[in-house]
Amino acid sequence: MNAPATSSPAPNLTLNDRFAGLLLGTAVGDALGLPAENLSAEKIHKRWKGKWRMRFIFGKGMVSDDTEHTLMVAQALLEHPDSATEFQRALAWKFRWWFAALPGGVGLATAKSCIKMWMGFRPEKCAVVSAGSGPPMRSAIIGAYFATKPEQRKAFVLASTRLTHRSWQADIAALAVAESAALAMTTQHGDASKVFDALAALSEESEWQGIISKMKSSLAADHNVSDFVRSLNLKRGVTGYSLHVVPVALYAWLRHPDEFRTALAAALDCGGDTDTVGAILGALSGAVVGKNGIPTEWVDKIWEWPRSVSYMQKIAVRLAEQNFCGKPAGSIGCFWPAIVLRNFVFISAVLVHGFRRLAPPY
Repeated sequence: MNAPATSSPAPNLTLNDRFAGLLLGTAVGDALGLPAENLSAEKIHKRWKGKWRMRFIFGKGMVSDDTEHTLMVAQALLEHPDSATEFQRALAWKFRWWFAALPGGVGLATAKSCIKMWMGFRPEKCAVVSAGSGPPMRSAIIGAYFATKPEQRKAFVLASTRLTHRSWQADIAALAVAESAALAMTTQHGDASKVFDALAALSEESEWQGIISKMKSSLAADHNVSDFVRSLNLKRGVTGYSLHVVPVALYAWLRHPDEFRTALAAALDCGGDTDTVGAILGALSGAVVGKNGIPTEWVDKIWEWPRSVSYMQKIAVRLAEQNFCGKPAGSIGCFWPAIVLRNFVFISAVLVHGFRRLAPPY
């Protein structure tokens, strides 16, 4: 599934272009990677030939919890951009109703946290011990929104993370994505040294510092994304561990900072947790190239309602307006009962893919 390099990033992108690029990039990466989730690179290449395309249902793509969480965070930001505590409370209610709609994909830690939310636990008491990738997959939009406000960026990322997960790995992974997204909103994204400096400053944990060293040495040696994945001893693909998912997404972005299609194909080819790697990478690359830098054949093939492509673009517009004026703009509603019906269709498609995996090629 080799893909040609795309053109260089468009200059002078507006804030709206970047927010839309981030949200649509998240959805595209998520939807492209979803059918291949948990498959090894070898199985992916046996099952599908040619370039990456949407193939979840009738040649279309649907999004999973990666995109859904990002949109909930964006909506909570629209309601409470000035208080991390109020933001967390608003996000907790969104998680409650998201869980009540019977979503097709829920991580164990997130499910336990949502149950605690419905049981009446305070938001700051709902997190469970986990180093899963739930928090980093939804933190890019926070980093982008607070691109020039590091203190707020950290506070809101930790408020989002500690709603569901409790571990230093989840904290650092989420902060790493947010810091990278903040740089993606500026021209500094092309300077890998700035990214590495920001990442290294997040934690002195030896595991984290070792990962950064591997990223640096691999990038200096011009190793491709697959080579970097092998350096992490991920022989069967990227696992759902946050310090596997995030470094792979970041490495693909740093190696192909202005090439949305090339970066995404290189990362998805590695297999494993493809939808989450794709969502995080798509967010970072989308913020760099803007909505017009994302291949239209991928965006046009996203089959979603009521959280459609136009719905995502409306959220991007409102985020940009709010970011500029500094006053809460309010969230954008959607028809909640339709989400339940949508989730039934989604789960049905997931079951079809599951049965398909029982047939050759193995």
